Amino acid sequence: EKHTPVDYELVTRVYDTADAAFRKVWHEHHVTWSVLERLSIIMSGLGVTLPDGEMEELVRLHENMELEFRPDFVEGVHEAIKSLHGKYRLGVISDTIFSPGRALRQLLADEGLLDFFDVLIFSDEIGKSKPEPVMFYSACQRLGVQLDELVHIGDREHNDIAGPKNLGARAILCTAAIDRGSSKTKADAMFKNYQELPSLIEKLAS
Repeated sequence: EKHTPVDYELVTRVYDTADAAFRKVWHEHHVTWSVLERLSIIMSGLGVTLPDGEMEELVRLHENMELEFRPDFVEGVHEAIKSLHGKYRLGVISDTIFSPGRALRQLLADEGLLDFFDVLIFSDEIGKSKPEPVMFYSACQRLGVQLDELVHIGDREHNDIAGPKNLGARAILCTAAIDRGSSKTKADAMFKNYQELPSLIEKLAS
Protein backbone atom coordinates (compact mmCIF):
# COMPACT_ATOMS: atom_id res chain seq x y z
CA GLU A 1 0.00 0.00 0.00
CA LYS A 2 1.17 3.50 -0.74
CA HIS A 3 -0.91 5.11 2.01
CA THR A 4 -1.54 3.90 5.55
CA PRO A 5 -4.10 5.54 7.86
CA VAL A 6 -2.61 7.09 11.01
CA ASP A 7 -4.66 8.16 14.01
CA TYR A 8 -4.87 11.98 14.20
CA GLU A 9 -4.49 12.05 17.99
CA LEU A 10 -1.34 9.94 17.69
CA VAL A 11 0.08 12.36 15.11
CA THR A 12 -0.66 15.27 17.45
CA ARG A 13 1.00 13.56 20.43
CA VAL A 14 4.08 12.63 18.42
CA TYR A 15 4.42 16.15 17.00
CA ASP A 16 4.02 17.65 20.50
CA THR A 17 6.64 15.27 21.91
CA ALA A 18 9.08 16.05 19.10
CA ASP A 19 8.52 19.79 19.59
CA ALA A 20 9.16 19.45 23.33
CA ALA A 21 12.40 17.56 22.62
CA PHE A 22 13.43 20.23 20.11
CA ARG A 23 12.86 23.01 22.66
CA LYS A 24 14.83 21.16 25.34
CA VAL A 25 17.83 20.68 23.02
CA TRP A 26 17.51 24.27 21.79
CA HIS A 27 17.32 25.80 25.26
CA GLU A 28 19.77 23.54 27.10
CA HIS A 29 22.28 22.50 24.43
CA HIS A 30 21.95 25.49 22.09
CA VAL A 31 21.36 23.47 18.93
CA THR A 32 18.46 23.82 16.49
CA TRP A 33 17.70 20.45 14.90
CA SER A 34 17.17 20.51 11.16
CA VAL A 35 13.71 19.86 9.76
CA LEU A 36 14.95 16.49 8.49
CA GLU A 37 16.05 15.51 12.01
CA ARG A 38 12.72 16.59 13.50
CA LEU A 39 10.64 14.81 10.87
CA SER A 40 12.76 11.67 11.21
CA ILE A 41 11.94 11.61 14.93
CA ILE A 42 8.25 12.07 14.15
CA MET A 43 8.24 9.29 11.57
CA SER A 44 9.97 7.00 14.02
CA GLY A 45 7.37 7.82 16.66
CA LEU A 46 4.59 7.04 14.20
CA GLY A 47 6.28 3.81 13.12
CA VAL A 48 6.20 4.76 9.44
CA THR A 49 8.75 5.44 6.72
CA LEU A 50 8.67 7.40 3.48
CA PRO A 51 10.62 6.87 0.25
CA ASP A 52 13.59 9.25 -0.01
CA GLY A 53 11.93 11.46 -2.62
CA GLU A 54 8.75 11.88 -0.60
CA MET A 55 10.71 12.58 2.58
CA GLU A 56 12.71 15.26 0.76
CA GLU A 57 9.45 16.83 -0.45
CA LEU A 58 7.99 16.79 3.06
CA VAL A 59 11.13 18.47 4.41
CA ARG A 60 10.96 21.10 1.67
CA LEU A 61 7.30 21.85 2.42
CA HIS A 62 8.09 22.38 6.11
CA GLU A 63 11.15 24.53 5.37
CA ASN A 64 9.21 26.73 2.95
CA MET A 65 6.14 27.27 5.16
CA GLU A 66 7.01 30.90 5.88
CA LEU A 67 7.56 31.54 2.18
CA GLU A 68 4.06 30.28 1.40
CA PHE A 69 2.32 31.63 4.52
CA ARG A 70 4.20 34.87 4.99
CA PRO A 71 4.67 36.32 8.48
CA ASP A 72 3.59 39.90 9.06
CA PHE A 73 6.62 42.13 9.58
CA VAL A 74 6.33 44.44 12.57
CA GLU A 75 5.30 47.96 11.65
CA GLY A 76 8.25 50.30 11.18
CA VAL A 77 10.97 47.64 10.87
CA HIS A 78 11.65 48.34 7.17
CA GLU A 79 12.10 52.06 7.79
CA ALA A 80 14.32 51.47 10.84
CA ILE A 81 16.66 49.13 8.93
CA LYS A 82 16.91 51.54 6.00
CA SER A 83 17.65 54.39 8.40
CA LEU A 84 20.49 52.45 10.09
CA HIS A 85 21.98 51.19 6.82
CA GLY A 86 25.10 53.12 5.85
CA LYS A 87 25.64 54.48 9.36
CA TYR A 88 26.46 51.08 10.87
CA ARG A 89 27.34 47.60 9.63
CA LEU A 90 24.21 45.50 10.02
CA GLY A 91 23.81 41.79 10.53
CA VAL A 92 21.23 39.12 11.26
CA ILE A 93 21.96 36.60 14.02
CA SER A 94 19.08 34.14 13.99
CA ASP A 95 18.09 30.79 15.42
CA THR A 96 16.34 28.75 12.74
CA ILE A 97 13.28 26.89 14.01
CA PHE A 98 11.57 25.54 10.88
CA SER A 99 12.81 27.99 8.23
CA PRO A 100 16.51 27.41 7.45
CA GLY A 101 18.88 30.21 6.49
CA ARG A 102 18.10 29.55 2.83
CA ALA A 103 14.41 30.32 3.32
CA LEU A 104 15.04 33.30 5.61
CA ARG A 105 17.37 34.86 3.02
CA GLN A 106 14.60 34.52 0.45
CA LEU A 107 12.08 36.06 2.84
CA LEU A 108 14.34 39.06 3.43
CA ALA A 109 15.01 39.40 -0.30
CA ASP A 110 11.29 39.38 -1.09
CA GLU A 111 10.75 42.10 1.53
CA GLY A 112 13.48 44.22 -0.09
CA LEU A 113 15.64 44.00 3.03
CA LEU A 114 18.39 41.52 2.18
CA ASP A 115 20.79 44.03 0.66
CA PHE A 116 20.72 46.21 3.78
CA PHE A 117 22.54 43.53 5.80
CA ASP A 118 26.29 42.99 5.62
CA VAL A 119 26.25 39.63 7.42
CA LEU A 120 23.76 36.83 8.01
CA ILE A 121 24.39 34.26 10.76
CA PHE A 122 21.94 31.33 10.99
CA SER A 123 22.06 28.54 13.54
CA ASP A 124 21.49 25.77 11.00
CA GLU A 125 24.61 26.91 9.15
CA ILE A 126 26.79 27.56 12.22
CA GLY A 127 25.76 24.36 14.02
CA LYS A 128 24.94 26.14 17.28
CA SER A 129 22.26 28.59 18.39
CA LYS A 130 22.07 31.62 20.67
CA PRO A 131 23.30 32.20 23.36
CA GLU A 132 26.26 30.03 22.27
CA PRO A 133 29.28 32.38 21.96
CA VAL A 134 30.18 31.17 18.46
CA MET A 135 27.06 32.89 17.08
CA PHE A 136 28.27 36.28 18.31
CA TYR A 137 31.95 35.64 17.62
CA SER A 138 31.09 34.75 14.03
CA ALA A 139 29.07 37.93 13.65
CA CYS A 140 31.90 40.09 14.99
CA GLN A 141 34.47 38.43 12.77
CA ARG A 142 32.37 38.87 9.64
CA LEU A 143 31.31 42.39 10.52
CA GLY A 144 34.86 43.42 11.39
CA VAL A 145 33.96 44.71 14.86
CA GLN A 146 35.02 43.96 18.43
CA LEU A 147 32.59 42.44 20.94
CA ASP A 148 32.28 45.72 22.83
CA GLU A 149 31.18 47.35 19.56
CA LEU A 150 28.42 44.80 18.94
CA VAL A 151 24.82 45.72 19.79
CA HIS A 152 22.42 42.79 19.54
CA ILE A 153 18.65 43.24 19.25
CA GLY A 154 16.17 40.52 20.18
CA ASP A 155 13.09 39.57 22.19
CA ARG A 156 14.32 36.65 24.34
CA GLU A 157 16.12 37.52 27.56
CA HIS A 158 18.23 34.34 27.81
CA ASN A 159 19.19 34.08 24.15
CA ASP A 160 19.25 37.66 22.93
CA ILE A 161 20.12 39.74 25.97
CA ALA A 162 22.11 37.60 28.44
CA GLY A 163 23.94 35.82 25.60
CA PRO A 164 25.75 38.86 24.12
CA LYS A 165 26.07 40.72 27.43
CA ASN A 166 27.90 37.78 29.01
CA LEU A 167 30.52 38.21 26.30
CA GLY A 168 30.92 41.96 26.77
CA ALA A 169 28.60 43.08 23.97
CA ARG A 170 25.50 45.20 24.46
CA ALA A 171 21.89 44.26 23.90
CA ILE A 172 18.55 45.93 23.19
CA LEU A 173 15.26 44.22 24.05
CA CYS A 174 12.54 44.47 21.41
CA THR A 175 8.95 44.23 22.67
CA ALA A 176 7.33 45.37 19.40
CA ALA A 177 5.93 41.91 18.60
CA ILE A 178 5.84 40.28 22.06
CA ASP A 179 6.87 41.16 25.60
CA ARG A 180 8.51 38.16 27.25
CA GLY A 181 9.28 39.85 30.57
CA SER A 182 10.67 43.33 30.01
CA SER A 183 10.15 44.22 33.68
CA LYS A 184 13.11 41.99 34.60
CA THR A 185 15.36 42.63 31.62
CA LYS A 186 19.06 43.41 31.95
CA ALA A 187 19.16 44.92 28.48
CA ASP A 188 21.03 48.18 27.88
CA ALA A 189 17.86 49.60 26.32
CA MET A 190 14.48 48.46 25.05
CA PHE A 191 11.83 49.63 22.62
CA LYS A 192 8.24 48.85 21.63
CA ASN A 193 8.12 50.97 18.47
CA TYR A 194 10.77 50.57 15.77
CA GLN A 195 10.78 54.33 15.29
CA GLU A 196 12.70 54.49 18.58
CA LEU A 197 15.49 52.14 17.46
CA PRO A 198 17.77 54.49 15.44
CA SER A 199 18.00 56.98 18.31
CA LEU A 200 18.69 54.18 20.82
CA ILE A 201 21.54 52.89 18.65
CA GLU A 202 22.93 56.39 18.34
CA LYS A 203 22.91 56.84 22.13
CA LEU A 204 24.71 53.54 22.67
CA ALA A 205 27.22 54.36 19.96
CA SER A 206 28.10 57.66 21.60
